[in-house]
Amino acid sequence: MANLGSAGGLHMYALTLQRASGVTGAVFGNFSAPRQQEIAVARGKILELCRPDDNGKVLTVVASEVFGTIRSIATFRLTGGNRDYLVVGSDSGRIVILEFVADKGGWERVHCETFGKSGVRRIVPGQYVATDPRGRAVMVGAVEKQKLVYILNRDSAARLTISSPLEAHKSASLTFALVGVDVGFENPIFAALEVDMDEVETDPDTHEPLFEKVLTFYELDLGLNHVVRKWSDAVDPTANLLVAVPGGADGPGGVLVCAENFIVYKNHGHADKRCPLPRRKDLPPEQGLLLVASAVHRQRDLFFIVVQSEAGDLYKVTVQTDGEDKDAVSEVKVRYLDSVPTCVALCILRSGFLFCASEFGNSGFYQFQGVGEDDESPSCSSLTFEGGDEAVVELEPRPLRNLLHVDDIDSLCPMIDAKLLELGERGAPPSLVSLCGRSARSTLRVVQHGLSVSDLAVSELPGNPNAVWTVKKRKSDQFDAYIVVSFVNATLVLSIGETVEEVSDSGLKPDTPTLVVALLGEDSLVQVYPAGIYHVRADGRASEWRPPRGKPIVQASA
Repeated sequence: MANLGSAGGLHMYALTLQRASGVTGAVFGNFSAPRQQEIAVARGKILELCRPDDNGKVLTVVASEVFGTIRSIATFRLTGGNRDYLVVGSDSGRIVILEFVADKGGWERVHCETFGKSGVRRIVPGQYVATDPRGRAVMVGAVEKQKLVYILNRDSAARLTISSPLEAHKSASLTFALVGVDVGFENPIFAALEVDMDEVETDPDTHEPLFEKVLTFYELDLGLNHVVRKWSDAVDPTANLLVAVPGGADGPGGVLVCAENFIVYKNHGHADKRCPLPRRKDLPPEQGLLLVASAVHRQRDLFFIVVQSEAGDLYKVTVQTDGEDKDAVSEVKVRYLDSVPTCVALCILRSGFLFCASEFGNSGFYQFQGVGEDDESPSCSSLTFEGGDEAVVELEPRPLRNLLHVDDIDSLCPMIDAKLLELGERGAPPSLVSLCGRSARSTLRVVQHGLSVSDLAVSELPGNPNAVWTVKKRKSDQFDAYIVVSFVNATLVLSIGETVEEVSDSGLKPDTPTLVVALLGEDSLVQVYPAGIYHVRADGRASEWRPPRGKPIVQASA
């Protein structure tokens, strides 16, 4: 794609033959149809829709070029709806809402609202996108200062509508995380981790920056169309991640603040519940442990949260409430689950699968075999910590126990080095030999020009064939019905179905070599062989034409 610039120069846009494979974000949803388990994956400037098949293999349904850089993605579903929309934050200076249209086989832009300049800028929103769990609003945040809230609704024709942006700016404010808080159907609330840069000081002795990091709740008043800062509370300076806890009828609401070595439950009007993390035995005591990814799984009568540390360890977080008051949290438990490569995003599917979008190397697809309820797994509790027991709970990584590895999604990220070498025969296209991955998962890969081929079925042949064709029974058929293989003195006809096997009722002549086989008209087959032409009709009737004596057919085309 090219366009002429204002100065008269030619600006080119490059589309690479090999798509980007490094994942920058992933979310789970039902995009193409109700109850359809799907994953939207962002790979830089590529947006993919992936879907697991019946065997657990992850297939790419569609890969779309967005002509920009995807910075963040999130999903939402309107109240009463059965499909999800996708919100994309990018470097375009716009908020884009996409809907997957199955009839067209791709994403369709529903809304595209401009709010700032293009480019990845500190004060232009797009770095963070958070949606209300009930699908009523979306907040788009920048790294510094600006936050915008859009109200989502339906018109009389049941089409998605979006309001004008409502500002929630705060000057000199630095944002580290943004998430939508589940409050049921009360006014939507968004939580943010922030630092006021005007209050940052430098320690005169150590010259280290001194600052206070706060958790701030922003409330959208749907009646007044106004956003206010409802509540703010100080958190650990190392806090880096927020996880929304299911609320309303599903749970107590609030958020989990993930900081160095700890998870803290916080909510407006509720006492903090602080729970430490189990640590690896070989981790130095002075080294902190951060959490980098999270996923929430909801069922009708329960929920649990899976978080991952920067070392790759997965933890199951359970938030327990009092029997009488379901809004009061009594205990937070963290139990070691399993260890997988460090991820940028985790997605738990309702069908019992876990998608791990790896930061480096291949992404993994796992099936849950358990949820860490065994007593052997190391665990921590907020009640034990509040009781004065601050002993460090240690763990040792083990082979997968609660997860079963089902599939890998190939990724060349990161590519450390690459060389262009001629590995095949003389005149063959050169191959790209690359070093990929990190640490023990490093790989040496060879990338060649061409299309990948999957073996669906393998059949032994009685000899060396000299030609092969595929043919349909009827013109209206979607797929081919026969594979016709020609030998020196015979023809073999194979049927195409769940298996590939020889058939004898195709009507074609098996005792002669074949020059060409094709569909003739709407529903008849024609076979050309050296001694004549054989025409087979759909009802089984056949007619034959023979050339003059001594003049065999040597070439044919159909």
